[in-house]
Amino acid sequence: MKKILIISLLALISIYAFKQMIYNPYIWKQTINSPEHKLQIGSFIFNKKTGINGGSQSIQTDYYIFKVIEINGDHVRLSVVRQLSKNNTISQSDFSTTKENFEYLKKHINEITITGILTKDLFTGDYELYTVNDYLLKKYPSLEKSRYYFEDIPEDMKNLPLPTDNNKLQDYFSIIYSKKEIIENGKLVPWVLNNSNNPVLAKNSSENIDLIQN
Repeated sequence: MKKILIISLLALISIYAFKQMIYNPYIWKQTINSPEHKLQIGSFIFNKKTGINGGSQSIQTDYYIFKVIEINGDHVRLSVVRQLSKNNTISQSDFSTTKENFEYLKKHINEITITGILTKDLFTGDYELYTVNDYLLKKYPSLEKSRYYFEDIPEDMKNLPLPTDNNKLQDYFSIIYSKKEIIENGKLVPWVLNNSNNPVLAKNSSENIDLIQN
């Protein structure tokens, strides 16, 4: 009986290892080469991040949706999709995505207007930050249809050589991920500056991608 249990356990471990190391990467590569899920400028990346809640020590899952706004060599710049608050009052719920909203947007993201807003415009005028206001509505009329947005950068600031100034370099690598890791392994692996001006991949901070949608 004991021998049968050991054999069964080894078989389960083998099946799990096969799925993780061979089957899942194969399926991912098949999927990401399809037009609907191929990584490109404008793609939406859906990511679930599970961790320990510091207050209650319980397991918590956070849901993120990113917009791909720049691909420069192996550097993929992402911007979080959020909602502007209304009535000149910040709503914390607009800065996070619920599980229900996450699953809904996975199916209907292309039916929803999501406006790219230059970061400097979010701070223009005497308005409550991150809320719909007259200035933003005038410059971005699409906000009338939907309060969903992502922070964008000017076109002339994209696909530039790496900055040499240390402060600008720090800013550049604020939310940059590896294109190779996304395509080959379905993971968000950030490029970081490891106490130097030489960027390295932080593989210990990698996160699995749930879906790429175009």
